[in-house]
Amino acid sequence: MQKFEQQNLKDLYIDFFVKRGHKQIPSAPLVPENDPSVLFNTAGMQPLIPYLMGQAHPYGTRLCDYQKCLRTNDLDAIGDTTHHTFFEMLGNWSLGDYFKDESITWSKEFLTEVLNIPVEKLAVTVFKGNKDIPFDAESYQKWLSLGIPASRIAQTEEDNFWIAGETGPCGPDTEIFYFRSDDPVPEVFDPDDERWVEIWNNVFMQYYKDASGKVTELPKKNVDTGMGVERTTAILEGVNDNYASSIWADVIALIADISGLSYTGHEKSMRIIADHLRTAVFLSADDAGIKPSNTDQGYILRRLIRRAIRHAKNLNIAIDSDWESQIAKLIIAKYAKYYPELTKNEQVVYTVLKEEKSKFNRTLEKGLREFAKATQNKKEIDALTAFHLYDTYGFPIELTVELAKEKNITVDTEGFKEKFKEHQELSRTASAGKFKGGLAGNGVIETKYHTATHLLNAALKQVVGSFVHQKGSNITSERMRFDFSCDHKLSPEELSKTEDLVNAWIKEGIEVTVKEMPKQEALNSGAECMFIEKYPDIVTVYSIGDISHELCGGPHVKNTNELGHFKIIKEESSSAGVRRIKAVLEEKED
Repeated sequence: MQKFEQQNLKDLYIDFFVKRGHKQIPSAPLVPENDPSVLFNTAGMQPLIPYLMGQAHPYGTRLCDYQKCLRTNDLDAIGDTTHHTFFEMLGNWSLGDYFKDESITWSKEFLTEVLNIPVEKLAVTVFKGNKDIPFDAESYQKWLSLGIPASRIAQTEEDNFWIAGETGPCGPDTEIFYFRSDDPVPEVFDPDDERWVEIWNNVFMQYYKDASGKVTELPKKNVDTGMGVERTTAILEGVNDNYASSIWADVIALIADISGLSYTGHEKSMRIIADHLRTAVFLSADDAGIKPSNTDQGYILRRLIRRAIRHAKNLNIAIDSDWESQIAKLIIAKYAKYYPELTKNEQVVYTVLKEEKSKFNRTLEKGLREFAKATQNKKEIDALTAFHLYDTYGFPIELTVELAKEKNITVDTEGFKEKFKEHQELSRTASAGKFKGGLAGNGVIETKYHTATHLLNAALKQVVGSFVHQKGSNITSERMRFDFSCDHKLSPEELSKTEDLVNAWIKEGIEVTVKEMPKQEALNSGAECMFIEKYPDIVTVYSIGDISHELCGGPHVKNTNELGHFKIIKEESSSAGVRRIKAVLEEKED
């Protein structure tokens, strides 16, 4: 098949759906502005949650986009042929407009008539049905009418039903598979046959499941679709290694050139460097101003950069050279047409990478000293020591084994693997809440906190200075966290005044209003927003009296008197030039 660079595939997709009445919406930032459930946007649908829940979208009922996504749940799998931390999702949505007929028809049309995939290499799955929800006969019949034989339509239950959590909007989905093999295409489709690779998923949100488990039809039905750029490109180009596709070929070639080594035989390290630096470039270029740190998004950024450095060492790359900037420059050039923040924040990216590299080199030196101390008069490095070197100083087990071998010391590698496995399980458990996206997490309490962030932002501008701007937020049902630009630690007096001002506005009972208007008109009126690039030409502005005017997707309370008592729990540094406030809303005393 022909070469489909990621730019070309994105353009083809957007053009196809725009011609069918869809409006292209801009990619949301990697760091969500007001989503309590995740550190990053992990799927194309995530920034559209308010609209999938019923809020009117300024662009209408038919939408399409390409969305930057970041997932870390498979971090340890990076280095194989298919996994990535940063990736792009193509998506199209119907918000109470068209449904299964058009969605399935257009999916098949795009794949076979635009991408020229032979229909005989496609197969699909549909929802089998269960005691609560019937078999998705409509999707099944539609695929038959489009030329997919019954033998290549598999019916499943668990894999073809979507719901965000325990309750909420839900519905069947139909997944489209491509036969990625030179073998003859089997007459009967077996979803468990790994030669069949999923390339597109169409979710039909037509039901609502309540807390009792009762399922009812939704009056307004939505369609949410998604197709991964990296996987689809590899399939279209006929390669079984994503990193051999046109998306990655020039990056891998540059790493090979810098290291003086070939890709063959060094695949894992080169894939990790390519993947992690691409993610680090996008994350450090995000307007949220994320810097490497030991918490939240900053921790992920630090971990990615340091892992890339470790694998650069594996390839004998001169770490003190500008190797990371060379790779970052190529990545920025590849994507700048689609993501303007890469050009705008280019120098920030280079600085973040260089400074973290310097810090990590110092940490490695400390690790070498710790290794010397830990192995003095020892015949074996136990599992706990090996894991300590890994966890604290970033020593991969391979490096510990190599250094130990030079001193004729053995390493308890099996014990290390057990410790590492325990660490993975703890990490997954601890981060499950933060990394699961979906339509959950926008309840009554979270809605109150969304509104409280607007009041806090306005109060800080009055108390601290007009230079204060929101740099990020994270909301749970227990508390709110608000990051803002500020060059000093807030004094007790500043914190007290801020808290008092927010509570005065709450007590005043100010109405919260919402209005749609052209983006430029909103900006001219003084409305503030965190990421201007992500907003469409028509925007939603939430106003709290004449105190606060912000572009925002919501949701918010109707009146400030619904919020309760605002209390600041902690103020601390988030990163250079950015402070962080943690606060809670307490119930009003009678």
